[in-house]
Amino acid sequence: MMIRKIGALSLGKVQGAISALLGLIIGAITAFFWVLTVLLGIASSGQNAEGTGALVGFGLLFGIGALILYPIILGIVGFIGGLITALFYNLVARFVGGLEIEVEDRSRVY
Repeated sequence: MMIRKIGALSLGKVQGAISALLGLIIGAITAFFWVLTVLLGIASSGQNAEGTGALVGFGLLFGIGALILYPIILGIVGFIGGLITALFYNLVARFVGGLEIEVEDRSRVY
């Protein structure tokens, strides 16, 4: 079986969704480290806790921002990358042939 053409919009949607999920994971890890950094900064300040409110605010802002913005930005970039990948694949597949894949039919009922 040979894949001769890929739907650009189809690949864009799939790659965008995968990239958005990856962005959510990376955003959660980034948010965790921002909060951890803020907490360690407050803990290391000891008795002198002046100005820690701004530090906490910035840490939460960047942490929540990462959770919201990373999936959106990576989703958009993944969607555009999927469109471009499919367009290039379709162009190259005309000249060198498509991807060869092997599939197995398991639709028989036993």
